[in-house]
Amino acid sequence: MSTQDAQSPPAESQIAEMMRRRGLKEWWLTVAATAPVTPLMRRVTVKVEGKEAFEPTPGQDMVLLLPDLTGNLGRRHYTIRRYDPASGLADIDLVIHSKTSPGARWALEAAPGDTVSAFGPRGRNVIRPGADWRLFVGDETCIPAIFGMIEALPAGATAHAIIEVADEGEKQALATSDGVTIDWLTRAGAPAAPMSAGLIERLANYQTPAGHGHIYVLGETGTIRRQRHDLLDRGFGKDQIFGEGYWRPGRVGGHDHLAEH
Repeated sequence: MSTQDAQSPPAESQIAEMMRRRGLKEWWLTVAATAPVTPLMRRVTVKVEGKEAFEPTPGQDMVLLLPDLTGNLGRRHYTIRRYDPASGLADIDLVIHSKTSPGARWALEAAPGDTVSAFGPRGRNVIRPGADWRLFVGDETCIPAIFGMIEALPAGATAHAIIEVADEGEKQALATSDGVTIDWLTRAGAPAAPMSAGLIERLANYQTPAGHGHIYVLGETGTIRRQRHDLLDRGFGKDQIFGEGYWRPGRVGGHDHLAEH
């Protein structure tokens, strides 16, 4: 399934031009391998090919141009789980919510040698200096970003993650230092839904450590808006909270950026 060889509909050039106007670099991603991470998450390893140096920061994403069931290309944002500069290989982990969605079809059907157009890396969801501790909160769509940022923390950093997944089989192992802990929530097999009561309640009851902290709330937009409101009510400053909506019902492509100031 190569999007490079297919005849490009007008939407492709329009999206590409919009990405270029935003100053995003353009790349071809060549599939090197695919493999399951969990029953509902699949990894696509790609070779990043472009004219400039590819220098992603952990937590950032790429905008991929992927075809829908009608063949029209649309933009989909996926976090770069890991990048190896020596080999030029990047891992992109995708949750398989529906086998008919563009991202899921690409993850399930992509074969070595297939290519896809992409733009980036992009996004302000990165580790920021100046914190005594950090808290990451999100559902399974946020695991690549949360894990990537945790791995980028300096030695001895204090951090905690609250992650909601469908069931026990969706938990992932991560090598962490003594100062990093992960709290997993499960939905007894239910799909992710707007306004996650579990994530909202767990964050509301979380007792933060002493000192100045940074909190990253990611995932479904409605859940994040409520979490951000609750954190502000608890006295956290706007500059301590980073919120980014990866998905919400009715939205196709793109992210919702929740204001920090």
